[in-house]
Amino acid sequence: MEDEAMAQSIKIPDDLMELARPEAERQSRSVTGQIAHWAKIGRAVERSGRFSYKQIDAALAGALLPEDLSAEESAVYEEEFCKAVGVPTEEERAFFADRRARGLGVGLDETGRIVHAKNRL
Repeated sequence: MEDEAMAQSIKIPDDLMELARPEAERQSRSVTGQIAHWAKIGRAVERSGRFSYKQIDAALAGALLPEDLSAEESAVYEEEFCKAVGVPTEEERAFFADRRARGLGVGLDETGRIVHAKNRL
């Protein structure tokens, strides 16, 4: 008896679905087909020998210059870096909570002026 591939359900983040829909349409694929296509490309890149998560992790930790990454690694590094700087650490949260409690500046507005906690409420 011939093995048949069984479809399996997985959860896909909304942002990935938003990226896949227009690309699928442009490429005349279903959204599922587009995501499967991207997965195959990602697998090929990882196996190419020009891609290493260890290199990316080292660059994110500051142990390797981002300029020393391959083009493929740089793309992942930039995405991971942007995610990392977009989420405040516990220390940053505590720092700004303290500033708010003391009525000190807590950020900048769109014109570059200091915003105080009392102005943000």
